[in-house]
Amino acid sequence: MWSKLVIDMKTLTVNKEPLDAEYQELGGKSLVAAYLMKNVPPQCDPLSDQNQLLLCTTVFAGTKLTTGHRLSVGAKSPLTGGIKESNAGGYAAALLAEQGIKLVVVKNLPVNDDLWLLHIDEKGNASLKDAKMYEGVNNYEFVEKVRERFVNKLATISIGSAGERLYKSASLQVSEFGSGHPSRAAARGGLGAVMGSKRLKAVVIEKPLEPFKVPYADEEKFNEICQMFNKVVAQNAKNDAFHNIGTISTIDVTGANGVLPVDNFSGKLFPKYTEVGSNKFMSNLAARGGRNKISCQPGCVVQCSNSYNDKDGKYLTSGFEYETIALFGPNCHIDDLDVIAKMDHICDDLGVDTIEIANALAMCMEGGRIQWGDVAAALALLQEMMEGTEFGNLIGNGCEAVGKSLGCKRIPVVKHQSIPGYDPRNTKGTGITYSTSPMGADHTAGLTMGRAFDDCGRAAQAYASNKLQVAMSFADSMMCIFAFANAVTHLPLLGDLMAAQYGGQGGMARIAPMGIKALLTERAFNKLAGMTVKDDRLPDFFYNERSVATGSKFDIIDLELDVLFDF
Repeated sequence: MWSKLVIDMKTLTVNKEPLDAEYQELGGKSLVAAYLMKNVPPQCDPLSDQNQLLLCTTVFAGTKLTTGHRLSVGAKSPLTGGIKESNAGGYAAALLAEQGIKLVVVKNLPVNDDLWLLHIDEKGNASLKDAKMYEGVNNYEFVEKVRERFVNKLATISIGSAGERLYKSASLQVSEFGSGHPSRAAARGGLGAVMGSKRLKAVVIEKPLEPFKVPYADEEKFNEICQMFNKVVAQNAKNDAFHNIGTISTIDVTGANGVLPVDNFSGKLFPKYTEVGSNKFMSNLAARGGRNKISCQPGCVVQCSNSYNDKDGKYLTSGFEYETIALFGPNCHIDDLDVIAKMDHICDDLGVDTIEIANALAMCMEGGRIQWGDVAAALALLQEMMEGTEFGNLIGNGCEAVGKSLGCKRIPVVKHQSIPGYDPRNTKGTGITYSTSPMGADHTAGLTMGRAFDDCGRAAQAYASNKLQVAMSFADSMMCIFAFANAVTHLPLLGDLMAAQYGGQGGMARIAPMGIKALLTERAFNKLAGMTVKDDRLPDFFYNERSVATGSKFDIIDLELDVLFDF
């Protein structure tokens, strides 16, 4: 039976106990939704002792399913004021599964200002250890120091100074499988601030001497189906740009069709988008000794991660992704890939969401504090955030905080969370997802770009968003959505895997209700937290201003948004 760890920061106790029966068959997003709804008051202050921080593995953790070792982080969000699940790759979830732990619950606040780390050793013993010596230490240095302290093979989940300062953009950084770099981010919603409020610097998980044996209803059947599913993903990934290049390949599409955000979602085209696209990226990798086709977690066959070096061949960043490049790049009118990589490194090191911080910089440009494309000024502002100056703290609190402070009229947020790198006027289904997702603006909740219909038109957009939000909801309970996307014709196999592992029926009837239930639970939590239909809307300028590139504007009517989840 799977276990859970309960860490009480008030009493500084750690208890390992059997996972509740009602959560045994859940994981990731579905587990976060169910647990928070039952155990966290929706109207609580996100930084109070009533909020709880969850770290959990997926439904298929510990198995051979490719990408089945995502780490989900959950809590009430300091940024959105609603429920939040943010997930990341990396090595931590795999080691939690080997330890037999599906859920870690961190509750209450400490009585003093000490700093702690949770250590799970090779024998499965879990304890809180003094981490005061790491206070103010950012993620890259922390990982180096902790590897000197604990010499066994391990994974880390950590916060940098941003989490300690309670920035609303603060992330949890997860170490990558292989390199150990803290470059995989559970970034959105400020969950790093929840961890910081509880004075927990990190979770350090050692590889156990005796790995947990996953219980199966029919192990032979599971392995047979799993091998079939993994083969489908691997075969399709061979022709997938994410495998062959990385997620930066998306720039080549969005830069040409008006979906790429430019100058704070102005709707313009960015003539120099190829300077931050695939060809430039791949030539830089080849010339500098960088790499792509890297697995961020064990057993991944998509291998979309990378390691990016500077002109001197020195490591700059890894997990260098489309969102970071699009929003620090064209959306701030910056066309230097090396500068954007440096910005990415700063954000991972400090522990902040690159989407939120890039949009905050765009607000600084929109509001006239610095000029569009001014690289030196942008880096100086990030340095202020690193140092914790008054304005640096404002940036750390995100796009909306900066935009309001500077008097900006065009602030691209939904539920106080900034919009990712897709202009919703030219991918309207994605705009519906931004509007209605309980998570706030979130492309991973249901990105419709690339579907077989006119994404600038109105037809079938709500239908596509609804179906994709359900699909992404159960995908985020099971595996990485990039592997999921390479097996969309074989999704019933995921239900069959559920049946082989946990018993019961298989097929789509097993998995679709999981996605629907998680979404409805999240929406119910947000309603109890005080959100209304007014929170399910894009900012006015997307409705009022046409995209210069295409002439399109966001013209989805309120009724379509209001009834989207009337299943």
